[in-house]
Amino acid sequence: MTEPSIFAVLHRTKRVWAISSIHGDVDRLNKLQAVIEEKFLPGDRLLYLGNILGRGKAVHATVDAVLTFRRAILSRRNMFTHDIVMLRGAQEEMWQRLMQLQFAVDPAEVLDWMLDQGIGSTLEAYGSGRDDAQSAIRQGPMAITRWTAKIRTAFQAAGHQEWLSSLKHAAFSREATLLFVNRGVDPERPLDAQADAFWWGSRAFNEIDTSYSGFDKVIRGFDPEAKGLVEKPFTISIDGGCGRGGSLLAACIDIDGSVIEAIET
Repeated sequence: MTEPSIFAVLHRTKRVWAISSIHGDVDRLNKLQAVIEEKFLPGDRLLYLGNILGRGKAVHATVDAVLTFRRAILSRRNMFTHDIVMLRGAQEEMWQRLMQLQFAVDPAEVLDWMLDQGIGSTLEAYGSGRDDAQSAIRQGPMAITRWTAKIRTAFQAAGHQEWLSSLKHAAFSREATLLFVNRGVDPERPLDAQADAFWWGSRAFNEIDTSYSGFDKVIRGFDPEAKGLVEKPFTISIDGGCGRGGSLLAACIDIDGSVIEAIET
């Protein structure tokens, strides 16, 4: 299998700690990471399944907490940068597109849709909000350009742009037994042709009843219904609704696709 830059490959993996969508809930994240830190063993890998941004009240602090924990785990013996992977979720994809809002055919409609999806808390985290965005849209393309430049500058000043640029669309084990995604995959498309299905493919995910592209399990970190940890013959869904009134989940998954342990905060 090819390894384009949008995908991450997990090498020499024994177990993977997969963390569900966080959605800006730094308190639950800190509790979860403290438990993982105690249980993390040599040969373990760490994977954030996207949606670190959005919905919750502490988006900025959540990104900082993720990066701090990443540094702590990387400081351990025989850990390498590719042993910790962060996926791009729908929230991160929307944020990237929001910073190009001036190019949208109908920026007001796009903004309203994104706000419905929970991007407003991310705007507030970087010094803006609904009113600023709507004011810029009413003034036209030049004002939108100035507004997106302002939020981009604030994001860069926080030191978070490099993090956003490093996010992967999906990750898989070197042995091609495990595939990790944010929300889903379209079983009818190959991995390199999924496009937005990684972020909006939940219905197709629920219909997977056979091995997808030879993987033993496809694991996702966002479930629109937030049903918690749901394990099926060929899929694992991990999402307790964190940032939406629910809990934050992590699952320790063996290389063969079996769930060894689950943590909930």
